Amino acid sequence: MAIVKTDVPMTAALCDETILALVEAYPFLRSEVLTTTAYGRPLRTLVMGTGNRHVLYSAAHHANEWITTPVLLKFAEDLAQAFQAGEKLFGVDAALILKTAMIHLVPMVDPDGVDLVTGAIETGTLQYEAARMLADNYPSIPFPDGWKANLLGVDLNLQYPAGWLRAREIKFSQGYTRPGPRDYVGRAPLNQRESIALSQYTQDVNPALVLAYHTQGKVIYWQFQDIPVPGAQALAEEFARLSGYSLEETPYASGFAGYKDWFIQRFRRPGFTIEAGEGENPLPIEQFPEIYRDNLGILVTAALGLPGGV
Repeated sequence: MAIVKTDVPMTAALCDETILALVEAYPFLRSEVLTTTAYGRPLRTLVMGTGNRHVLYSAAHHANEWITTPVLLKFAEDLAQAFQAGEKLFGVDAALILKTAMIHLVPMVDPDGVDLVTGAIETGTLQYEAARMLADNYPSIPFPDGWKANLLGVDLNLQYPAGWLRAREIKFSQGYTRPGPRDYVGRAPLNQRESIALSQYTQDVNPALVLAYHTQGKVIYWQFQDIPVPGAQALAEEFARLSGYSLEETPYASGFAGYKDWFIQRFRRPGFTIEAGEGENPLPIEQFPEIYRDNLGILVTAALGLPGGV
């Protein structure tokens, strides 16, 4: 029986329980807690493989994009299962994938925000009311479905030192000048527990590439400003072919201070923001099978790299 539930909202507690269950079921998986949030929820990793090629995949930087979390968890379970059975995943021997790569997953970067959007934080509780008060500053944003930030009202994907001041200027000009459901950059880059932990973990892992999963639009973003990154375009084109997603330039107003932006600037290696699925966030769980099918090839190919390439 499958461990990863793909037919219910993925709360922070369910994510944590799922990771621990996977580690128990497959002893060659391992996990650590990078930090706890302002409200005490763990930010947990899931790591598999023994290869020299380190890759790092993250999901749910944004609260109402929680459907990306089970994408990474199911990938881990399917790969572990295939390895144990001596089978293939996406046509590739699972043993080869885990021998080639060490895959580092951070499946839920924003557990506090996810719990608000999924209803795990009940109406009337202190956490719910604190968030609602912040949301009252932005009455045009639906609450809680429009919530992307952590529970302190900081957008975690606007927290990275890659044009952060420019991001602040843009977002302030759009009216996002104080904590709220989305697009508030915080008082300074890397001043939230979650973004600090992910940036430090990324530096510790020193990965060959990163995938940052978001929703929605069926779009892949692979550039930051005009920084040349060897092999990035070839990988991006292969990801687009495998998924059917389009390659696009990041819209200027969203083109700064993101995790992928910081990774490209800091490491000069391929970094990708993948906007999975389509519709209005939060996407319905019924869309999960299609999202997973579209992205499995990306997840496998990113671990292996291209022949003779990155």
